[in-house]
Amino acid sequence: MYEDLERRSFLAMLVLVSLAFIFLMMPFFGPIFWAVAIALIFHPVQHWLKRKIGDRPNSIALLTLLLCMIIVIIPVIVLVSSLIAEGIGLYQQIQDGQIRPGDYIDQVNSSFPAIEAFLAQFNIDFAALRDRAASAFVGGSQFMAKQALGVGQNTFQFFLGLGLMIYLAFFLLRDGTKLVELLIRALPLGDERERLLFAKFAEVTRATVKGNLLIAIIQGALGGFIFWVLDIKGALLWGVVMAIVSLLPAIGAAIVWVPAAIYLAAVGDVVSALVLTAFGVVVIGLADNVLRPIFVGRDTKLPDYIVLLSTLGGIVMFGINGFVMGPLVAALFMAFWGIFIREFSQTDVTPVTPGTIEQPKDNNET
Repeated sequence: MYEDLERRSFLAMLVLVSLAFIFLMMPFFGPIFWAVAIALIFHPVQHWLKRKIGDRPNSIALLTLLLCMIIVIIPVIVLVSSLIAEGIGLYQQIQDGQIRPGDYIDQVNSSFPAIEAFLAQFNIDFAALRDRAASAFVGGSQFMAKQALGVGQNTFQFFLGLGLMIYLAFFLLRDGTKLVELLIRALPLGDERERLLFAKFAEVTRATVKGNLLIAIIQGALGGFIFWVLDIKGALLWGVVMAIVSLLPAIGAAIVWVPAAIYLAAVGDVVSALVLTAFGVVVIGLADNVLRPIFVGRDTKLPDYIVLLSTLGGIVMFGINGFVMGPLVAALFMAFWGIFIREFSQTDVTPVTPGTIEQPKDNNET
């Protein structure tokens, strides 16, 4: 009894200490998560370098990290700094009255009066809808400006998180395989299940970051490029917005370029409207269907409705990190239930003979 009490007390303290450690690490959740993502995404590069220069863990991790900084981190810093300037400039123009969202909606209504008549059939008040849309646009620009100002004012915190992410990424690149094996030994879920779950974690993280994020960047770049070609104000800002909404299936970049094309047609610039529509449908719209099988693979893709709901829920719960965390939680949810259904819902049973008791076979002991 005393040994049993000791064991239970130790397990209780283990849980409490683990929870305390998790809460201790929560302020650094973003840097830790993105360091893990970098280690997973650049793991193939690490293997390639190992074949080229031999088993030199420190050098391989350092070279991999430098490559990551050149390809990803430095361009993102440049993009964020440009976005801050664009967002603050747009908000300032709205505050000064240079940009009036309501006037754009009125212009569209005057050019296409059939829209108001169509909405009236469903008892939708166009004037109220106009006011709500204008308020939403102003509120969105104000939110972006506040976020931009927050990033600018918290420069030290931003670079502290960036430095911590790079620091952790180096050690995860160097010792990641050993850490995974240690976790597999420590967790009491069964080695086979743990390897399956870790594989699913790595698969979804790579697919979401390397695939979906890369596709979103390409779509945003294409959208910003066509806006710049057509001389639409704030091309960089709208390109970033299109990249963000491209993460959401069934919505995509069309939520930005379609209203822009309608407005261009409303002001009489029919050629630009047709060019934007054709480019949006043919180039931006089809980029997802063409590139996703290459970068992600259809076998690792969650259903679109699961991706949409999990991404929206993840953004609400985890902020900007939610576009990865949401699908990741959904994928782990489906993986856990898949294991449960496979192992516990269909149990093989030995034949019953007189004088024996039916015993289930457990084929998943580890």
